[in-house]
Amino acid sequence: MGFRLSKIYTRTGDAGETGLGDGRRVPKDHPRIEAIGEVDTLNSQLGLLLAWLIEEARVKPDLKEVIEVLTPCQHRLFDLGGELAMPAYQALNQAEIDKLEAAIDLWNEELGPLENFILPGGSALIAQAHVCRSVARSAERRCQHLNAVEPLTGIGLAYINRLSDLLFVAARMIAKRQGIAEILWEAAKKP
Repeated sequence: MGFRLSKIYTRTGDAGETGLGDGRRVPKDHPRIEAIGEVDTLNSQLGLLLAWLIEEARVKPDLKEVIEVLTPCQHRLFDLGGELAMPAYQALNQAEIDKLEAAIDLWNEELGPLENFILPGGSALIAQAHVCRSVARSAERRCQHLNAVEPLTGIGLAYINRLSDLLFVAARMIAKRQGIAEILWEAAKKP
């Protein structure tokens, strides 16, 4: 992708339309723009999680593994945004999904089986990982909606689905590495 922004504002979107990488103009509430926006939101939330992880890793060095796994995901989300903005462009491949699945499998082996529902929380890092997970699910829904309107090619849908799984397991790993007990869901008492 060789396109670079030399000017941040263009005034071409002031009337409620925006341009795609293939030259088309679409309304800013078009399902494609909604999907791009939600992927961008996820990338921003993941950036916040990584910034906090880097700070915490100064005291808890065993969090560095989580950082190493999640850092490339920001770049792949940017690739996915590129695919959404330029429908003929394909950046993601099966190897990226394989990496996510390998990390999920490795971490799940260390964590052991989940025996109860857990709630987001315990620490700001754990909660932020869950925020990322929930935004990933929202991005996936937006991409699925777009796919129903304009079928998507490539593996972007599978990638975002697997990333949300990874973020759930990452939240659990962060809890373990921080030495913080997961918050188990307690059902409401029967009246």
